[in-house]
Amino acid sequence: MARRSPAPDLVRSIYLLWGHHPSPGRSGLSVTAIVGAGIEIADADGLDAASMRKIADQLGVSTMSLYAHVPGKDDLTALMVDAVYAELYGNDVEAAARVGDWRDAVRFIAERNWELYASHPWLLDLRPSRLTVGPNLSRKYETELRPLDDIGLSDVEMDAALTLILSLVEATARARRGSASTRDDSGMSDAEWWGIAAPVLEQVMTDGSLTLSARVGGAVGEAFDAAQNPAHALTFGLDTILDGIQARLQGRLS
Repeated sequence: MARRSPAPDLVRSIYLLWGHHPSPGRSGLSVTAIVGAGIEIADADGLDAASMRKIADQLGVSTMSLYAHVPGKDDLTALMVDAVYAELYGNDVEAAARVGDWRDAVRFIAERNWELYASHPWLLDLRPSRLTVGPNLSRKYETELRPLDDIGLSDVEMDAALTLILSLVEATARARRGSASTRDDSGMSDAEWWGIAAPVLEQVMTDGSLTLSARVGGAVGEAFDAAQNPAHALTFGLDTILDGIQARLQGRLS
């Protein structure tokens, strides 16, 4: 049996993202209302909780009525993602470029994305290999490329540099969420955990081959009262990436 082509679904999703919405029904139900309810539920309880049934319950309509506006969960998720991306810079594609030099602008971009993950942690549950390109995602990409334009990188290198920066933000935001989840589940702060674990580790880590890991791990624990510090990892990683880009550019001038 032949596989159904995904092309019609992709085309439909793109049109939906770019504002080709069905007219609101007599109840006033609209794509905007559905997406807003989905985001509210996901912010509170996670992406999986934002089901069509729960959204319908929150809006006081039947579940089937949602499908006349948003055909499926994949479409809903794409719309939710694109909607929250509007929070980053609005419609101001020059927002980052006006911050200062390109390094300061990239730090601004990283900070805004870091904050967005804190506001909408369900974004970390997305694993799309191909993003459905909506208007706010497009403006996000445009805004975040502007500071990297005309500094000496090729177009492909600009995209790769931005991908590297955003990947660092995502990874450290995921670590931050994991730390918070561990604290909530255990009922113990990082400092409390380290205060109990550190003395015990000093007693049991007596293997002479583990001296480096014991020294470095101890230094990290002493610095942060925790086994890791995602915010520090973000700052250090971002500085390292920026230094690497700058060294690449300077190497081309020498």
